[in-house]
Amino acid sequence: MIYIGIDTGTNTGIAVWDNRQRSFISVGCVAIHKALKIVEEYHQKALEAGTRCIVRVEDPRQRTWFKQMPREEERKKLQGVGSVKRDASIWEDFLEDLGVEYEMVAPKRNVTKLPQDRFKKMTGWNKSTNEHGRDAAMLVFGC
Repeated sequence: MIYIGIDTGTNTGIAVWDNRQRSFISVGCVAIHKALKIVEEYHQKALEAGTRCIVRVEDPRQRTWFKQMPREEERKKLQGVGSVKRDASIWEDFLEDLGVEYEMVAPKRNVTKLPQDRFKKMTGWNKSTNEHGRDAAMLVFGC
């Protein structure tokens, strides 16, 4: 079975975990339209092979906690939050239409912002990653 983690945003983190091999196939960051295509391809391969492909998407719409910050910083942060919330809606609609099994995951239910060295130690993934790819990977690591 294949699990795909999605960290929504301008830079879409995407990680593919093979639970039979107990390892990552890929961890990276791409534009949203490329991530949508990757998910569609894995879903199609799973259908052809008679197996399952499950997508886990970090869903900032489920965030219920906010810390205090200066007004200008708050305004910019809220604009960014609005765009990732929109992206989460796009993902949910896309996955629903495609018929992919998926779960929208609250940010607090995921380990995020791991430095690369700690990520490597935890997962065994030794290739270069960025924050978005690592956040996506932690959505599916160990599934």
